[in-house]
Parts: sequence; structure tokens; C-alpha cells
Amino acid sequence: MRKLLFVLLLVTTGFCQAGAQEECAADAKERARKLLGFHFGSDEDFHISDEVKALPPLRNPSYKKQMLDVLEVWGFLYKGQYRMRFIYFHGKSAPCVLVGQEILEFAKI
Repeated sequence: MRKLLFVLLLVTTGFCQAGAQEECAADAKERARKLLGFHFGSDEDFHISDEVKALPPLRNPSYKKQMLDVLEVWGFLYKGQYRMRFIYFHGKSAPCVLVGQEILEFAKI
């Protein structure tokens, strides 16, 4: 009985996290557009990928028991490719709270 409860807990936790990541996917794409616009000017002709990839969660460095979701979005400008990662906290009252972001040009130097 204990094993069954543990398995059910793991499965429902996975569904909750997947649901929170789906809710945050649209937010991540919008923030990717704003982030590229900030770096290159909002009038530039750039493209944001429709795919939002969920990466393994990170531990909150300030509170080790808390996990943060990471979503990856790609953007393209001319011949440049830009990987953007958005780090979210999801709680019951606030499902998509952005707590970090990064942008990296994907290039050989």
C-alpha cells in the first residue's frame, strides 16, 4: 500500500509540474521576444521558435528544498542563433513567476 501511494504521489507531482510548464510556455515565448528586442532593438526582424523545451529543474540556491522550472526557447536574427533559458517558480497562488533568464549566442568563436 505504501508503494502504491508513493507511486501515485510521484505521478501526480509529474503531472502538476508538466501542467505548470505548459502554462509558462506562452510566457517564455513572449519574454524571449522581449529579450531579443532588448538586445537588438524591437524593430529588428527576428524569429522566435514555436518550440519551448522543458529542461531538468534547478534547485533554488537560496532554499535547497525548492525546485525551479527551466524552459528553453531559441531565437534567430540574421544568421545568428540565440538560446534563451527562463527560470520559473511555480506555486499554488502563482503558477508562473519568472526568477531568472539567460541569453547565449550559439556561435563558434
